[in-house]
Parts: sequence; structure tokens; C-alpha cells
Amino acid sequence: ETVPARPARLFNRNFLLLWQGQAVSRLGTQAFAVAMMFWVMEKTGSASLMGFLMTFSMLPGVLLGPIGGTFADRHSRVKIIVVCDIISGLGVLLLAFAMMSLPDAVDVLIPLLFVVAVLGGVVQAFFMPAIAASIPDLVAPERLAAANSLNQFSNQAALLIGQAAGGVLYNTLGAPILFLIDGLSYLFSGVSEMFIRLPAQPQPQEEEKQPVFRTYMQQTAEGFRYVWQRTGLRSFIFAASFLNFLIMPVMVLFPFYVSLYLRQGSEWYGFLMAGMSAGAVSGFVLAGVLKLQGAGRARGLLICMLLMPVFFGILGFVKVPALALALVFLDGAAMGLVNVYLVTMIQRATPSEIRGRVMGLLGTLSGGLMPIGMALGGVVGDLTGKNVPLIYAVCAGASVLLVLGFWTLRDFRDFLTNA
Repeated sequence: ETVPARPARLFNRNFLLLWQGQAVSRLGTQAFAVAMMFWVMEKTGSASLMGFLMTFSMLPGVLLGPIGGTFADRHSRVKIIVVCDIISGLGVLLLAFAMMSLPDAVDVLIPLLFVVAVLGGVVQAFFMPAIAASIPDLVAPERLAAANSLNQFSNQAALLIGQAAGGVLYNTLGAPILFLIDGLSYLFSGVSEMFIRLPAQPQPQEEEKQPVFRTYMQQTAEGFRYVWQRTGLRSFIFAASFLNFLIMPVMVLFPFYVSLYLRQGSEWYGFLMAGMSAGAVSGFVLAGVLKLQGAGRARGLLICMLLMPVFFGILGFVKVPALALALVFLDGAAMGLVNVYLVTMIQRATPSEIRGRVMGLLGTLSGGLMPIGMALGGVVGDLTGKNVPLIYAVCAGASVLLVLGFWTLRDFRDFLTNA
């Protein structure tokens, strides 16, 4: 059953059903992420294992993201969203019950954790495009910006609350209970979304349904050619890909930094991750206030892109929790400002008829090296005896040199100035 038109009100029944379900499941997901990282660290002490776990959780999204977008255009988006949430919930609940039944069977629980992580990555590859494509159908066109803002705000609020609460609750409730809460939050979201009604979704004509794979490949190739022919945009994507690669060892070793160098528990890991998210929100706001243009924008982005790794490099040598919190907040602010400007620039510089493919390729290409960075970061962490200051400093130095190297390219500077 579908509704004939989009409601004029932002807080209409269908949008609220989606929004409330996502808000609850995101809170559970953040608590799950904190519990997963610290449980693996405490049970195994292996940075390599943690790196590979993060790699396997992200890799499906990188590989299947474009396919998930095409799938969302050809099938019921509500059904995709509901099924994805239910599958995620059942997978996490299975893990929670296994931990409760076999708390000391690490050799059984670790493979199961990998299975659930991979399952979650596959589900997200289909879930996220369906969500993004559904929101414009839930509200009137004049309310779309407000709906997206509310969705982003709830996402950041979930990061702040879920990460901070997850760190504290891990010590009091333990990983199995947090996994149970996460699984139930997915099921709540899925049930809530069952009652959403979308306008009728246009379907391909019968003759278009046969060569689906060929059509998909042709359209993907068109997007790739568009990006490749624009050297400034291409340089930016390469820069983003290598920067993401270099930042991944920092994130993989972050729980070990908190435990071994700050001498704190999971609660401070949650506080620091929440501090980074709070900084990102500040960066979003700052980008809207500054409204930089032209050469000023290019210089501002260069400064922020240099400060991001510098803050992380300094962090490796800091042993005071409050100072670490200030550094991750500043790093999040620089990251948030850069992300807002660069995404907006790409959206403006790309024609509407090809924008979806370009944005999809941006996510896949810029994140393509991240799984490798996660795996490598874990292995290097173990080989160096968890020498966090050394690894953070090397990654920061390489990132600074990378940014300065790309800044010498005229096309790169022109893109930041004129896009």
C-alpha cells in the first residue's frame, strides 16, 4: 500500500516512524561498537585481530555500495530498510546469546563476531542507499533540507550519547548485555518502519529489466569517466583516499592508547569518541558561519587538512585525559569543517543527472584503502609492541607531507578555490 502524495508537514507520520526507529538503533549501534572494541582488546590483546575485524566490517560496504544504490532504485525501499534492520538485529542477538551461554569460549566467539561484523557490513551496503533515497519521498520538497538536517542531527546525537554511555555501561553491564540492547534496538527500528507508506516508486520498463547488469556497468563507467576527466576532482579523491588510509591505524589503536597510555578504561574511550563527534558538530556549524569562498576557502581547507593529522600526532604523546579530550575535539572540528565544504563543492560542481553516481564513487574510491589501513594498522601495532606514539607520529607526518604534496598540484588548488 502506498500514499498518493508527500505530506506538507515535516513531522508527518511516515517521517517520524523512520526517524524514531533510526534514532533508537543508532544509539544501540554506538554502544555495540564501544563494547566490541574493548571486549576484543581485553580478551585477546591483539591489535591485529582488531584491525582485521574492522576491515571485515567495512569491506562489504566499500565493495557493494554502488550495487546497493542500484538495488534501492529497483525495489521497494521500505522493504529493504525493514529487512536490513531485522537481519542486523537477529545477527547481533545471536552473538549476545552466544556470549551469555559461552562467556569463556573465545575461540568460538571471535569467529562469530567476524561473521556478525561481515553481515552488518553487507546489510549497511543496501540499507544506507535505501534510507537516503527514501527521505525525499517522506516530506515535501521544501522540507527536504530540514529533514536531512534533523536526520544528521540525530545521527550525531546518537554518536555522542551512544559512545559516552557505551563506555560507562560496558563496565557496569558488560558486552553481552550491550549486544542484547543493540539487537533489540534494531528489531524496534524494523517494526517501526513496517508501518511506513511511500508514494509509488517508478519501475523500469519491461524491456529495461533484462540488461540490468550491463546497464549498471555502463552507468557506473560514465560516472568514473566523469571523475577521471576532471583532474582537480580526481586529485582530491586520491588525496582523501590516502588520508583515510593513514588515519585508520590511529583509529584501530585508539582503545590501546586509552588503556596503555592514558591508563583509563572503556568509559574514557567512549568520552573521547563522543568528544570527536562533538567537535565534528562544531565544525559543521563553523562551516555554515564562515561561508568561505575562493582563495580564502582553499587556504582554510589546507590549514584544516594539515591540523587534522597534527592533532592526532600530538595525541600519541599525551597522557592526560582532559588534554586528550581537547585534542580530539579540535581534530573533530577540523574534520567536520573540511567534510562540509568538500562535499558541498562536489555537489555543486557535478551535474544533477550524474551526481548520484559521482557521490557513490566518491564514497567507494575515497574509502577504498581504509580496510587495508585498518588491517595494516593492527599488524604494525602488534609488531611494535603497541608503540602508539611512534605509529601516530609516523601517520601524522606522512599525512602532512601528503597534503603538502597535493597542494603543489595546480589542478588541486584550483578545485579547492573555484569548485
